[in-house]
Amino acid sequence: MAKVKTVFFCNNCGAESAKWMGKCPQCGEWNTLVEEVVKDTKHSRTPSVRGVGTNTAKPVALPDIEMSAVSRIPTTYKEIDRVLGGGIVPGALMLLGGDPGIGKSTLLLQVSQKVADTVGTVLYASGEESQLQLKLRAERLHINSERLHVIADTDLDHILEVALDQKPSLLVIDSIQTMFTADIEAAPGSVSQVRECTSRLLRFCKEQNIPTIIIGHVTKEGNIAGPRMLEHMVDVVLYFEGERSYQFRILRAIKNRFGSTSETGIFTMIEDGLAELANPSASLLAERADDESGSAVMIYLEGVRPILVEVQSLVATTAFGMPRRTAIGYDLNRLIVLLAVLEKRCGFTLGNKDVYVNVIGGLKVNEPACDLSMAVAIVSNLKNRVVPHDMVILGEVGLTGNVRSIPRIEQRINEAKKLGFTKFIIPEGNYKQIKHDDKSIQIRGVTSIAQAMQLAFS
Repeated sequence: MAKVKTVFFCNNCGAESAKWMGKCPQCGEWNTLVEEVVKDTKHSRTPSVRGVGTNTAKPVALPDIEMSAVSRIPTTYKEIDRVLGGGIVPGALMLLGGDPGIGKSTLLLQVSQKVADTVGTVLYASGEESQLQLKLRAERLHINSERLHVIADTDLDHILEVALDQKPSLLVIDSIQTMFTADIEAAPGSVSQVRECTSRLLRFCKEQNIPTIIIGHVTKEGNIAGPRMLEHMVDVVLYFEGERSYQFRILRAIKNRFGSTSETGIFTMIEDGLAELANPSASLLAERADDESGSAVMIYLEGVRPILVEVQSLVATTAFGMPRRTAIGYDLNRLIVLLAVLEKRCGFTLGNKDVYVNVIGGLKVNEPACDLSMAVAIVSNLKNRVVPHDMVILGEVGLTGNVRSIPRIEQRINEAKKLGFTKFIIPEGNYKQIKHDDKSIQIRGVTSIAQAMQLAFS
């Protein structure tokens, strides 16, 4: 009979303790230790995946490692390949997180079909859906590849045995919280199960050189469920974000050992699944009215990618003793600061006004470079003055009312020029840095928010 022992695991960092403690000795969090029963793993039936951290590994001089074995696998989705740094690295273990219903399984099923069609067999293991349910989802997405194999199982050891036999080009686990190994006497999704299953997947990836993508559930705070060390163990951590009531989805890399974490991929949800959005700015500005007050265009950076988006404001006399400030897609604290600066430095009366602002498209903007365009949109509706439809306003607003420089100004301007914008109000510091060779556009530099208001409505 297998030897059984009881240990306590920290839900936050995965630290192990022989007895319960109110405070985790590793991460310092309170009331995070949970009791679990762990069997002796000496007689594990996991297929041989030795090669990582065992006595079979031998040191090799760095120049002697052949780079030919590190050719990336393209997904044929440019947005995904951009985020991953050029494609999937063989032997990489990747984690994809996101809110329920945001499209994680849909995205990976579409990626699996592309890899199956262009590279080789893909094994999709689901612990949440039956094979019939996967077939129904695939039909809705028009996926019918003979090299895409699906298995409905939660026993990770069995899944790894199948993968060891098939040698797929890509392995997908949906999801890690539903997987279990019989060597751990704990419920699927528990700290010990998630940690052990991820550890075995990691060893399998490195031994067999098979890239694996695992889906992770998220908590109500937006963090991936399970021990924090889950994100430390994998090579790539991706988050799939977006508001379910809107069509746009954003894929961003939080961790990437093989590329940059500053790239993002943008998708739109359509009837047949997820589609790439190569030019999100054009889609976000497609229905913008040219003759309405309270509207302005801002350019914010999604990673290193400039995106033009319309911001709208509504200023109305309050019917209450305390005026309301409501922000959708914009940081409420920044809005309150902007209103204080407009009242103190520019003389606008806003203490008896309700102020509502909205970033169109369901996007969330929290970049200081968008302060000035937000302030102009508010004054535009307050004074019922229309901002020119071909004007873009950029700049960070300080508490003294000054306008400060922002990063990547030329990249933002070039993106706006592609969409026909010809007038720009930017910080004076950026104005001195850029070249003024293009006579088809008009760029004005400002040092204060009051000066920007004069130029915007002149």
